[in-house]
Amino acid sequence: MLMQFHMTPGSCSTGIHILLQELDLLFEVRLVNLPWGDHRGEDFLTINPKGAIPVLVLEDGTALTEFQAIAWWLARAHPKAGLVPDDPLGQARVLELMDYVVGTVHMQGFARLFTTECFLPDGGDPEAVKQQGRALIAEAFDVIDRRLHDSGYVLSTFSIADVALFYVTFWAVHLGLPLPSRCERHYRLMLDRPAVAQILMEEGYGRHLQAVAG
Repeated sequence: MLMQFHMTPGSCSTGIHILLQELDLLFEVRLVNLPWGDHRGEDFLTINPKGAIPVLVLEDGTALTEFQAIAWWLARAHPKAGLVPDDPLGQARVLELMDYVVGTVHMQGFARLFTTECFLPDGGDPEAVKQQGRALIAEAFDVIDRRLHDSGYVLSTFSIADVALFYVTFWAVHLGLPLPSRCERHYRLMLDRPAVAQILMEEGYGRHLQAVAG
């Protein structure tokens, strides 16, 4: 059977979608409509009881979940693509960046903007929660900005860490949030990759590409 990729356009799953395109793999896309609650439906929970995307159902029918795990498996399963460094420290740096993006920038920062109600105590102020999220995002991007390689990528060459950083910088640009200079450079460098442009078009963000290019 073909691999099945369960994803939502414009979400964190976009990063994995880009990796699948970079590797030129054959797979079937299964759309998960988060606003409609598809991730809480019985069919999806049978595949991933966590009720979250992305999910990659492998050729043997088993499901692989969590952004970092899927990205790492893709890199290790296709070593000739060079998506992770050979040395242990370089590999650790890749994991370090991905964990920070997913755990802090996404789940602490952007989550306060996208799912504000989850951070509200009884009688809380939604705008205060959003402001906290924006502050967390800005602080995190400043931390990342200082660590980016002179090449423009996270490390000296393109790796799985770059698609993790891309999906949150994509969110920032889409929401009109500022990016520090090196993060901005990384974002535009990623847009120049054919696989990134292809996936954004497929996911319905062609106008976004035109706006950035303009």
